[in-house]
Amino acid sequence: MSASAASEAVGPEPVPSGKVRSFLRLVMIEHSVFALPFAYIAAFTAGFLLDGRVHWLDLLLVTIAMVGLRTFAMAANRIIDREIDARNPRTATRELVTGAVSVRSAWTGALVALAVFLAAAAALNPLCLALAPVAVVPMVVYPYGKRFTDYPHAILGLAQAMGPVGAWLAVTGAWSWEAVVLGLAVGVWIGGFDLIFACQDVAADRAHGVKSVPARFGIPAALWGARVSHAVVTGLFVWYGLLTDAGVLFWTGLAVVAAAFVYEHAIVRPHDLSRLNRAFFTTNGFIGISLFVFAFADLLVRGLSLG
Repeated sequence: MSASAASEAVGPEPVPSGKVRSFLRLVMIEHSVFALPFAYIAAFTAGFLLDGRVHWLDLLLVTIAMVGLRTFAMAANRIIDREIDARNPRTATRELVTGAVSVRSAWTGALVALAVFLAAAAALNPLCLALAPVAVVPMVVYPYGKRFTDYPHAILGLAQAMGPVGAWLAVTGAWSWEAVVLGLAVGVWIGGFDLIFACQDVAADRAHGVKSVPARFGIPAALWGARVSHAVVTGLFVWYGLLTDAGVLFWTGLAVVAAAFVYEHAIVRPHDLSRLNRAFFTTNGFIGISLFVFAFADLLVRGLSLG
């Protein structure tokens, strides 16, 4: 039901909350689950290596910053892509296309989310605030990427790689190569599963000149690219575990993640994309949450203090 229809049915007061719900659907707020677990891994590990404890206020501010930046990025993406979305049957029901959310409302929500991100960065430490614009740039460049490069997935990966790095900086206020390795793992992971996700739009992308690896090289090549990406991700997680002297629980979690990668690629085939959503949403959500649970348990066993 549109916001206007809801207004006619139940009166004017519920309209603001209806607009908020529509905006949250627009930015798919629930998909924050993909990036947040890795930011938490970085924040908990940074605290453990710094002074052996959890920095709860920093963790709260990291959560606010991550959700704020992701909300801005998704809203900007939807605004910039609204004409492309209107021409694609899969995306033609998105809120900006149907009018459930106006462009003005979307920009308002995006700018509020950006302000929240910048405020959280400022509250963390001067380095986070100074580097905040660096995190914003790829978020805006990404939706334009499909207009000028066959590899917009790499831009998305770069944007997502900044989450763990920022979370580490939030806790320590200092640069960390361990965080860079974890960030690279996250970026290649998300870029890899975006290769899978883009396979469902090949026909529409080719028809309308939208660029992507599947549109340029075909679905089989894109799926192979995703497999290679996730093999690299596994190697980067191993490197991160070695750099941080991870214990047995972390390695157990990594084995679970590797098995999930195998499952993800087993259920999506070039001529059968019927289980793509299971691979994209369910499996990748499981990967992030499971590795976080095992990594956090490993830190607790090794002496991380919650006080």
